[in-house]
Amino acid sequence: MTDVQSTSREAAVAALAARYRADPKQADTPWNAALATLLTHRSVRAYRPDPVPPAVLRTAVAAAQSAPTSSNLQVWSVVAVEDPARKARLAELAGHQRHVETCPLFLVWLADLSRLRVLGSERGRATDGLDYLESLLVAVVDASLAAQNAVVALESLGYGTVYIGGMRNRPEEVAATLGLPADVVAVFGLCVGLPDEACPASVKPRLPVEAVLHAECYGGPPSADLVAGYDAALRSFQLEQGIAANGWSDTALQRVRGPESLSGRHRLREALAARGFALK
Repeated sequence: MTDVQSTSREAAVAALAARYRADPKQADTPWNAALATLLTHRSVRAYRPDPVPPAVLRTAVAAAQSAPTSSNLQVWSVVAVEDPARKARLAELAGHQRHVETCPLFLVWLADLSRLRVLGSERGRATDGLDYLESLLVAVVDASLAAQNAVVALESLGYGTVYIGGMRNRPEEVAATLGLPADVVAVFGLCVGLPDEACPASVKPRLPVEAVLHAECYGGPPSADLVAGYDAALRSFQLEQGIAANGWSDTALQRVRGPESLSGRHRLREALAARGFALK
């Protein structure tokens, strides 16, 4: 084994061990710069005040536009927010998440059916297909794929990010804040900035591969032992971070216990109807 191969092997093992808080048990893990960026991802909520240069933003959007898009419909858009007052308002709407206000750049990713609706109107073409749930689902998937491409690009350039699902808490008010037309809704936000070295972020462990990878057919839920092992790993992480050590299963079940746990998102269908989505 060459020195380069040995270094790559060590880096791969370290990244997988951090991701799962366990021996990865993979002697032949492939490794390169792209995998290093992906496997060492962490959510960053503390940022330096340095602005994100326009060239970095445009490159991130180019990376986003390089993601797959269903039938090349490209039914997504993104709003870049740097204005302090607007970020403060969006932070409030997202449940008073301070990092939305303090990050230098906040990106709001949109499911955008308006572009095709307007184009059809201008050309006298029917766009009834946009009224179906499938079209909104395509737009949400497209926006998600695009955003994740942008995240990988930004992290490869040294920037930190964290997704903000709180954009769906009060979608009508988010739309008013951003001037969104009908047929457009915010799917999530994304904080972007150079990480504050004084508040380093850590890699959060995930469920074991065996809990999510199925061979040929769905194999059922993970075993109690797998869940218990992951709960222990996540509790260890939570203690290191100085937060309540509730593990995964209890936290996840608490999050889905009922409409009161959804931070206002239980009325999303109503909000979508108000935004012009027919959802047939």
